[in-house]
Amino acid sequence: MEAQQISRIFTSKSLFFSSHLAKISGNLGSLKGKNSSLFPVFGARISSNNGGGRFGSIRRSVNEKSKGSGGFNNFQDEILRSFEDKNDVEVIFEKQIDQSMEKESQSGSKEFVESITNIMNEGTEGAMDAEEEEKHHTKVTHSVVFVTAEAAPYSKTGGLGDVCGSLPITLASRGHRVMVISPRYLNGTPADRNFDGAVDTECKVKISCFGSTQEVQFYHEYKAGVDWVFVDHPAYHRPGNPYGDVHGAYGDNQFRFALLCHAACEAPLVLPLGRFTYGEKCLFLANDWHAGLVPVLLGAKYRSHGVYKDARSIIVIHNLAHQGVEPAITFKNLGLPADWYGALEWVFPTWARTHALDTGEAVNILKGAIVTADRIMTVSQGYAWEITTVEGGYGLHELISSRRSVLNGIANGIDVNEWDPSTDEHIDFHYSMDDLSGKAECKAALQKELSLPIKPECPMIGFIGRLDYQKGIDLIRAAMPELLQDDVQFVMLGSGDKQTEDWMRKTETANRDKFIGWVGFNVPISHRITAGCDILLMPSRFEPCGLNQLYAMRYGTIPVVHCTGGLRDTVESFNPYAQEGSGQGTGWTFSPLTKECMLEALRTAIGTYNEHESSWKGIMKRGMAQDYTWDNAAVKYEEVFEWAFADPPYIR
Repeated sequence: MEAQQISRIFTSKSLFFSSHLAKISGNLGSLKGKNSSLFPVFGARISSNNGGGRFGSIRRSVNEKSKGSGGFNNFQDEILRSFEDKNDVEVIFEKQIDQSMEKESQSGSKEFVESITNIMNEGTEGAMDAEEEEKHHTKVTHSVVFVTAEAAPYSKTGGLGDVCGSLPITLASRGHRVMVISPRYLNGTPADRNFDGAVDTECKVKISCFGSTQEVQFYHEYKAGVDWVFVDHPAYHRPGNPYGDVHGAYGDNQFRFALLCHAACEAPLVLPLGRFTYGEKCLFLANDWHAGLVPVLLGAKYRSHGVYKDARSIIVIHNLAHQGVEPAITFKNLGLPADWYGALEWVFPTWARTHALDTGEAVNILKGAIVTADRIMTVSQGYAWEITTVEGGYGLHELISSRRSVLNGIANGIDVNEWDPSTDEHIDFHYSMDDLSGKAECKAALQKELSLPIKPECPMIGFIGRLDYQKGIDLIRAAMPELLQDDVQFVMLGSGDKQTEDWMRKTETANRDKFIGWVGFNVPISHRITAGCDILLMPSRFEPCGLNQLYAMRYGTIPVVHCTGGLRDTVESFNPYAQEGSGQGTGWTFSPLTKECMLEALRTAIGTYNEHESSWKGIMKRGMAQDYTWDNAAVKYEEVFEWAFADPPYIR
């Protein structure tokens, strides 16, 4: 009878458990110390299963036991067999659970059942209603493994780090078990402290590649509902960023990221995170070429031995321009069977070869991922289309077009806690869509900080980004003499191309009351520029998604962008005649990518700022009202997850 009661409790309260998965870790530690004998019951994850959902296996096991001779004494063992990982059972009411465990040990199963019933009833008070719960939590959960070269806040050079630092947390909050695997970079700077919270798992694996056996070890930190796993090897301990230093890209990047991929395939099998490994039925999200060997390894190394036969892989393309191309002779170093060379084989066209005797033969790791992954994703719908074109496909357009049926684009979200003008710790004045007064104060504070004339009537234009050809900095340089003839102020923040850095310094010296060039990157000043400027300029040649335009709109700063990729998807050009004259749109887009078109769009924005205050405020408020949270993106990712598992593995 008691077993049946417990079965009903777990069944009826399944929604309650799933709504609090992100809060588990802290309480389990103290619970384990105080109640070690009963910890296995609560220190495990209630797994998804095909016959009854998250709690189905528990219900069946308990009911069966209630009919047999074992009774309640075997209940703990049955639950333990049904669980996967400690991270999904929340212990919110630690005191009450301690008491209930004490009762169980002293008085038997009846009191235990009653205590658990009381705890569950108390825990559901004030819970979200069914409609809200459905919005925030998914019905089907997966074990998701992100493989990435960078993940904020541990390591970051751009949007890839932002995505792999935020999306996993959102997926975990929706009930998935999530692991992020990236290198443990140590470069002798204060950034090394980012890894202070990660502890050595004392688990080492040997990997055969590059003509030798390499040993890696894993560090782990459980934070925000996510298992952050860091691959440790001397190749990741050097000055510079994840990809290079002041002298350029590291010459051994192929080795460094091949090692990451091999280690990432081993981690779900060998790491007992929360006392249980992730196991073989994983969903690997391989991000860019650095993780591109993962889908290849699943087919070439593991499935031939019956391992990972139920796993799936998705290659997420953040920037197709970088493909991990190296000479063909390096294939033998990658730890793949010789008959898999065709998956990575790449031949450059004649015009791209260096000399007459150059055969153009190479290996292309991203190409290998595209032909072996179960699905292909990009970070916006517009970019998903662009990479199937000659102009945007960088030689892979025909291959990607051949797999168009499994190609999807999902726009990135943003961290709305970090980027919130009403609470941002980096700005002195806060504001919101309902009260925009702080926006003008932020502008005046920025002008003062940059030693610009404090002119509220003067439109302030900002640029934040890498100084390279992709970002359209050549157009900015060409247009600046004409633009500075107008009554504007312009501030640039970025680093990269040395000639552009020098140009920024010289232009600032010659136009000190109108132009500021901040060489380098500074997080607090990037927030203050986003909050203080009226217009954000993004003339990118291509932009897979882009985040700065999303930050700008959230801060009431109007984006003026080239109509490409994710910029086209997220910025709607202003139309003053729509909605019966009330207007629509969140900024301005321009095309083609020329100096003249960019200047025309900028001057249209400047004219609207100067002459149409009500229209300008309407654009600001529509931008601030846009919902680019990761929750929306996560729902779309989950759809792709389901499609991936609906089909058999692409490579069996």
